[in-house]
Amino acid sequence: MELELRHLRVLCAIADAGSVGRAAAQLGYSQPAVSTQLRRIERHLGEPLFERGPSGVRPTRYGAEVVEQARDVLVRAAAIGHRPPAARSRRTLRVAATNSPVLSGTVSRVRARLPELALSVTSVYASSRIVELLEEGAVDAAIAADYPGMELRHSTAVRHRGIVTEPTFVALPARHRLRLNAQVQLADLADDAWFVTPDDGAGWPGVFYDACAAAGFTPVTVHEWLGDQTQLQSMIADGLGVSLVQPTLRPIPHVVVKPLAGSPLWCRYVLAWRPDTVADDVVETVFQSATAAYRDLVAQAPHLRTWASRTWSTAGP
Repeated sequence: MELELRHLRVLCAIADAGSVGRAAAQLGYSQPAVSTQLRRIERHLGEPLFERGPSGVRPTRYGAEVVEQARDVLVRAAAIGHRPPAARSRRTLRVAATNSPVLSGTVSRVRARLPELALSVTSVYASSRIVELLEEGAVDAAIAADYPGMELRHSTAVRHRGIVTEPTFVALPARHRLRLNAQVQLADLADDAWFVTPDDGAGWPGVFYDACAAAGFTPVTVHEWLGDQTQLQSMIADGLGVSLVQPTLRPIPHVVVKPLAGSPLWCRYVLAWRPDTVADDVVETVFQSATAAYRDLVAQAPHLRTWASRTWSTAGP
């Protein structure tokens, strides 16, 4: 066989979704069809490209190299036939973003890679509101969030693509009784006060309360919080409560960030856009910028790297 663009899109979709099934759903294919396609590609290349873990699949070292090359080819292919920037008038890409740590790195990379494109960024808390803005045509693209089994819902006027699916960690005061644990059982936090952000229209905080119920408890004290992360961490440092946080969070002094045993909570960041206003090459550039920004965040999060090394090194086939 010869590799075609459709094969490269399959590989990228699997890597982005972290699951053959989710990739098939995003591509509009059946899971057996995507699995068969993956096996054919792997036979053609002579090595496995993905390995299975407890939460899905992830690229092998060789697979990561192939996926990176595939992304580059897809970007170049999408750019074929487009006139040089000088031949087009400068336009603005209107971007909405939820509370995602990849935003800053994404914007800086897009500006460097597409200097002819102006960016206008709007902060929006709820992912459901982000979908509304896209449907209304008020924004062109967005970084939103959803949760496993609760994929972002929108009309055919909008498309979305997973950037990364990450486990949710917990931030504790540095003097907390569990501060020395490598990981924390959610049930062991049953008596703690919690800082919980409001309804995001995509499944939060329902997924949090469901996880607590599965662990056998209902949080006794809940502080609803929608504010500055540094201020939140200061309150945690003072011992006023604990909070679920993104695993790339850089803790301030007197705060520690720990993984939850069994990873009962996951969150996915997605790139959503209107295909009628955003060209394919721009979408690919924004997506690659977001994934690169996330890799930078991981490099600065030793607690996440430690969790990943332990999780994947002990995972079965």
